Amino acid sequence: MHFVVIGGGPAGTEAATYAARLGVEVTLVERDVIGGAADLWDCIPSKAMIATGGAMAFLDRSAGMGLGPVRAVLDQERLRRRIASITTRLGQTTEAILASQDIRLLRGEGRMSGPHSVLAETPEGPVRLEGDAILLATGSRPRIPDWAPIDGDRVLTTRDAYPPKVLPRHLVVIGSGVTGVELVHMFSSLGSEVTLIVSRQQVLPRKDPEVAAVLEEDFLRRGVRLMKGARAVGIERSGDGVSVRCDDGRVASGSHALLAIGSLPNVERLALDTAGVEVDEHGYVPVNHHCQTNVPHIYAAGDLSGKLPLSSVASMQGRKIAEHVAIGHTVSHRHLNYDKAASAIFTEPEIADVGLAEADAFAEGRKIRVTKVPFAASARALIDDDPRGFVKIISDPATGVVLGGSIVGRHAAELISVVALAVTAGLRVQDIVESMLVHPTLSEALAEAAE
Repeated sequence: MHFVVIGGGPAGTEAATYAARLGVEVTLVERDVIGGAADLWDCIPSKAMIATGGAMAFLDRSAGMGLGPVRAVLDQERLRRRIASITTRLGQTTEAILASQDIRLLRGEGRMSGPHSVLAETPEGPVRLEGDAILLATGSRPRIPDWAPIDGDRVLTTRDAYPPKVLPRHLVVIGSGVTGVELVHMFSSLGSEVTLIVSRQQVLPRKDPEVAAVLEEDFLRRGVRLMKGARAVGIERSGDGVSVRCDDGRVASGSHALLAIGSLPNVERLALDTAGVEVDEHGYVPVNHHCQTNVPHIYAAGDLSGKLPLSSVASMQGRKIAEHVAIGHTVSHRHLNYDKAASAIFTEPEIADVGLAEADAFAEGRKIRVTKVPFAASARALIDDDPRGFVKIISDPATGVVLGGSIVGRHAAELISVVALAVTAGLRVQDIVESMLVHPTLSEALAEAAE
């Protein structure tokens, strides 16, 4: 059995390493960076910058901890070296894991050349591979509309932002989804003025309105300008500034503009027609519950599959694919349930959720029980001088089974793991209530919200 993987991001590397552990011969083809461009060029650098901004913000409010005034000064070159060190180390670690599993790694661009054939264009020349099973995991790239003259200098995509050449004096962020609000938080924490263009009437339009309201309040407190109900339609650069035109006639001016309006799947150069693999109208490769395409021995995962664009989801897809390739139907294994995937937004305060959303339940006419506890009632939050946010748990009123939850506040991305486990395992609220959690901790709010 020979398993060929095109793409070395979270989906590809997890599929490769797990399949190798199950005794499958694996070849992995990657053209850019082992570990994934979206992860090591976007996700990890952005979170490193957010951590630096968070440290600066913490020092700025240190008076609330009984300290004298402390003011941090950003050293951009040291920040740049720090990010490079982190991403290099993670990439090297992933490569070492691949080598330890005897996985053949080809540096180059892979594409289909037949139902079972992959052609890898490497610096040493083309290499033709025959695979009993093939995984397509080539990820995505930032979406750039025709009206956005990206130059990597004043008009940026996310790939230009971690870190940018210079810290923007006044940044106009276009897009108020997850990436957009993280950018607002990151750059405002580092000292930039920020204007956020919000196409609808709240940031994070797909999230709980209560969650969005807490974040908007924090943005306004910092001096972020919110332009709601405006959709960007053009960007003009003049001298050392940019102007972003909106469809309602308003104009946002700043020193830099940054697009955060989604991504496009890297599908064009895969030559999928040679293998008969179908693509939908948006360029994604549709898959079934085994992550199989319409050609059963060819799989797709990660951003290419059009499912949740999360590294955690991509990794789990890779693991399930490896299991299916190596073992097939000889054993029973659980399929992925994308509705139970936890997600987080690394703003300040952090935002995290999992499972059924309150608004979706009401839209479906589903009966639910919603309980909410503010962190202002938490001893740990008061000790940390950060009582912002809340814990909200959604459960079935008849059975007490935990259906979902939202957390806004300090360490929300870590705390949501408890709720995610409860949702995945079908635990009841009483199971959380009866967990004897450490005091004083923020996690106590989870038990209180479950009561």
